[in-house]
Amino acid sequence: MVNSLHCSFARRAGFLSFLFLLNLLRVGGLRAQSSSGQDPAAKVDPAATQKAPPADHNAEVSTHDAPATFKVRVNLVQVRVVVRDAQGKLVENLHREDFQVFDNNKPQAIAAFSMETPASHAAVALTQASGEKADAAPEAAVKAAAGLPQRFVALLFDDEHFSSEDAVTVRSAAGRLFGGLMPSDRVGVFTTSGQLTQEFTSDRELLNKAMLGILPRSTLAGAGHQCPEIGYYEADLIEIRRDDQALAVATADALECAFNGDVTKTPQAQSLAEGAAALALVAGDSQTEYTYRHFEETIRRLTSMPGQRIMIFVSPGFILSTLAPGSSDLIDRATRANIVVNTLDARGLYAPDLMGDIADPPHDSLKVAGFKASYRVQTQTAQSEILAELADGTGGSYFHNRNDLDKGFQEAGAAPAVSYLLGFSPQNLKLDGRFHVLKVTMANKQKFNIQARRGYYAPRTIADPNEQAKQEIEEALFSQDEIHDLPLELQTQFFKKDQAEARVAVLTRLDLKGLRFQKTEGRNRDNLTVATGIFDENGNLVAGGEKIVEMKLLDTTVDRLSRSGLTVKSSFDVKPGTYLVRQVVRDTEGAQMAARNGALVIPY
Repeated sequence: MVNSLHCSFARRAGFLSFLFLLNLLRVGGLRAQSSSGQDPAAKVDPAATQKAPPADHNAEVSTHDAPATFKVRVNLVQVRVVVRDAQGKLVENLHREDFQVFDNNKPQAIAAFSMETPASHAAVALTQASGEKADAAPEAAVKAAAGLPQRFVALLFDDEHFSSEDAVTVRSAAGRLFGGLMPSDRVGVFTTSGQLTQEFTSDRELLNKAMLGILPRSTLAGAGHQCPEIGYYEADLIEIRRDDQALAVATADALECAFNGDVTKTPQAQSLAEGAAALALVAGDSQTEYTYRHFEETIRRLTSMPGQRIMIFVSPGFILSTLAPGSSDLIDRATRANIVVNTLDARGLYAPDLMGDIADPPHDSLKVAGFKASYRVQTQTAQSEILAELADGTGGSYFHNRNDLDKGFQEAGAAPAVSYLLGFSPQNLKLDGRFHVLKVTMANKQKFNIQARRGYYAPRTIADPNEQAKQEIEEALFSQDEIHDLPLELQTQFFKKDQAEARVAVLTRLDLKGLRFQKTEGRNRDNLTVATGIFDENGNLVAGGEKIVEMKLLDTTVDRLSRSGLTVKSSFDVKPGTYLVRQVVRDTEGAQMAARNGALVIPY
């Protein structure tokens, strides 16, 4: 959000958005076929390539498949809060007025509030499916809804930072999680090295096989011992915090390993120490950014799943140093996507190791051994902070200082039964990239235990409104949450072409009374974006696309459509099966959204 990491994240997000759109085209997106129903791979009639007649600029309603420009909603800071009483029991049925939010000790007005439960993300709103035969009745859609996955769990293993011992421990414990899966559960396995991916599935055999691939895969492995040996934590002390003692220790270490203790070479030893610290910081930052990248990609993959979303991040932790703002970005993204991140410390119950990794012991001289051991202990303590931060910031649990990791996995596979999502718009927010301390309290001063994110980083630049709007629609499409800013009805119909393929029609009826038109030149103007996604039983997108509806309505037409509503039809070709249909509509002038779900079953 506030440094070069944010820029790299933004570039990645843009690239992933491109891949998302490309995928829509590949799976038969609406851009290629929704209007005409033509197979995009079919040959084009030469007559169809002739120049089309000029568009009627006075047409009141026109529809086309093209990008749209939106007004962006107020950029809220979202805070997920879990409240427990003195006995550790979750506190339910709290309201907006029960909470107070402070940003850098300044009270904030809570602009958005919702109470979240697993059921609120698992319910599927049913729509009637119709077809050629009477057996495509609403009860078939009811059965389809029951068969759709309701909970997605992403297991993300931090093999970038694992030791060999960590990998063995978590492999054994994670396998026991799969034995308790429900039929509607889907689990995916991912790693921060990016070298292992098992897409979401309910197949326990595939999941257990994936566990065999959990190994340490650090990008820094094989670097060998340097002179002087400086860890990431020590490098941060020297380069970022300008700690004189840390520099003196590194200099003394360099004197011993490079100059045989010749004190006349102290200036050269200090230069060598400073250079080694700079290299260690760059290497550590690179490893952390690599971890962030795959963490973000796992969030994005989980965001594309409909239903309840949980991430279990299994890691020994790591140092943040210059990349601390990146964790705030991840919390923001997870919170917007209703993803709960539960973290497990892969080290279990551990005692600080003064000598480091037994498989690769340090080469400390006697003069600096005590200081170096102290830095290693401080490192092992500090690296757990990121695990607590990710869990607290998303309403998850932080499992640590315990050896029963199998129980930790079982507990981490569930979201809190009740949490609260608060949103506020910071007043007079400066684009300075500074950290803002957040504090959530109870307005009536009840002595509850409150779990919430600890802060966020202010942006340095204003994000592009068009890109933010596209991201908002994409995230809404891949969510299963219903949005009711606009009155929207969703219906589905299908017609089987043959035994292997069917044409699905998605009918969207929008009540225009909820729209805010702009009156210019005697016309009521507004644009709608209608995005549609069809997901299979494993939550994978199989078809989808986007329509833009441009409206330049006369007053008489507004009156008529306010009574009858506006209907938009989108068509897709899919195979027989059980599907979740997701529809998102957003208007330009009011920046309002609506989202609906439908269960659809097409018999074989």
